[in-house]
Amino acid sequence: MAWYDEAVFYHIYPLGLTGAPKQNDYGEPVHRLNTLVPWIDHLKKIGVNALYIGPLFESVGHGYETTDYKKLDSRLGTNEDLTNFVKKCHDAGIRVILDGVFNHTGRDFFAFKDIREKREGSAYRDWYCNVNFYGNNEYNDGFSYENWGGYNLLVKLNQRNPAVKDYICDVIRFWVKEFDIDGLRLDAADVLDFEFMKDLRRTADSVKPDFWLMGEVIHGDYSRWANANTLHSVTNYTLHKGLYSGMNDHNFFEIAHTIRYTNGMISRAIRLYNFVDNHDVERIITKLKNKAHFTPVHIMLFTLPGIPSIYYGSEFGIEGRKEQFSDDSLRPYIDLKEHAKDYEKNPCTKLITALGRIHKEYRQDLTSEDYRELCLTNRQFAYGRGRLVVAVNNDDNAAEINVPAADGEYIGLLYGEKLTASGGRLQIRIQPNNGEIYAPAEGGKAKSSKLSVTEIKTAGPDAKEEQKASEKKPEQKSAEAKAPGQKSAGAKAPDPKTAEATKSGQKPDEKKKQERTKQEKAQKETVPVPDIPYEEMTVEQLQAVILAKMAKNGPVTDQMRKDVEDNIWHNSLVNWANSFR
Repeated sequence: MAWYDEAVFYHIYPLGLTGAPKQNDYGEPVHRLNTLVPWIDHLKKIGVNALYIGPLFESVGHGYETTDYKKLDSRLGTNEDLTNFVKKCHDAGIRVILDGVFNHTGRDFFAFKDIREKREGSAYRDWYCNVNFYGNNEYNDGFSYENWGGYNLLVKLNQRNPAVKDYICDVIRFWVKEFDIDGLRLDAADVLDFEFMKDLRRTADSVKPDFWLMGEVIHGDYSRWANANTLHSVTNYTLHKGLYSGMNDHNFFEIAHTIRYTNGMISRAIRLYNFVDNHDVERIITKLKNKAHFTPVHIMLFTLPGIPSIYYGSEFGIEGRKEQFSDDSLRPYIDLKEHAKDYEKNPCTKLITALGRIHKEYRQDLTSEDYRELCLTNRQFAYGRGRLVVAVNNDDNAAEINVPAADGEYIGLLYGEKLTASGGRLQIRIQPNNGEIYAPAEGGKAKSSKLSVTEIKTAGPDAKEEQKASEKKPEQKSAEAKAPGQKSAGAKAPDPKTAEATKSGQKPDEKKKQERTKQEKAQKETVPVPDIPYEEMTVEQLQAVILAKMAKNGPVTDQMRKDVEDNIWHNSLVNWANSFR
């Protein structure tokens, strides 16, 4: 079995975690990557054995506008820093994969700069898609080009150009030789050319045994990307959505259906990359209406088919809300020293640590192709993985369930409860908004983490206070220390009307917001959809198509509608529309 099939991943967005400046001045390297070395020991403590870290290479701002694929971002340090960091991870038994941002480059990338300088005479004029020297753009280049996501800051590479393919494959070989990495997460894989991905797979197979390619795919039939010819795995956004919305709606049927759907979509030998939050979506504890559901959600994350991943900081129970035009709150600076006591005192950290240990000790069961539904209601769900029985409850009351199980003694791996199965049945009492993983006692070999049921109840009551301190960047803390009480840069003074309304318990402009939302929904539902290929439709038309297709399959919930309306990426919507059968 390959290393990635048994992996528990930790995901780091390094520019955020290290508190790097938002914009790159391309000055002298600042060795911020070295500040992440203590995190390696943290990963070991919570049971992680693989790290996805990125983006890392020289860029303009958020990291995905690459300007040099062969140079560590100067805000993070030097290539030597990255080489040493990966070696320290390997010494600790932790594999490392990086972000491969190959769909587009930044405007400061050498090939694009050459086009700006030499125009039609540039040897790189065909490195990018649809370069039109009769057009123009907001940068007044005197030509136009195809971008990604509507942003001319991100220039779309022509992946069918053999020179581009050779260059990117050479980059992968360089990263393996220079840094000894173990794999790549391909950014925006759902819009990568399939022949291009096949070339990447051939390169991956040649550079290192078990070199892993995992792609970022939002919607569609995952088997198109994850197979023997293209990628080893893709991001399981389908399960991500099912987990939090199923919990919020007290609907385990949605989660069970999602598992059946994805299991039927791909080969059982392929393990999808499972997560409950990442650098692009809100923190799980923010999305959950009942914070206590943090526990059953993570029990499922670690025990359902697939490869579990924890986004940095979520093991401490920190919040993170997606804001308009900014993902800063999703990508905070965190001082690890401020969480030194969390291993003993923070229920969220203790839970993740226990689940990491269980995944390691029972990896044979949890990485097998075996998955069996044992009990399913709106509020209770139980399933089998190998010898294990997993049971979760999203109700505020305890629940009794009776499930099929091999006769014998069982022990709860989280809380230590001992049960006996007889007549092929196991009677389980699941605590409110909680869950348990039962393993055969096998002569006392099974060990319990002996967590307290009551301490998980609120999923880390003091996590929010710790987050307030940990999210501040070093320069922010310094400024506050020098000027106590002074508002941080960019902070807005509270509106007196809003403050007064809040005091009286009223929500300002709530009625207007509700009316506006209704109007927007009505507009979406009345968008005329022409009989043309999806590729030629507008974003609004594609959204209307997807909502109509959803309606044919059953009721469209507010959350489903929001998921569609929040997706404004044309290529992603085309793939989504094509995914309906």
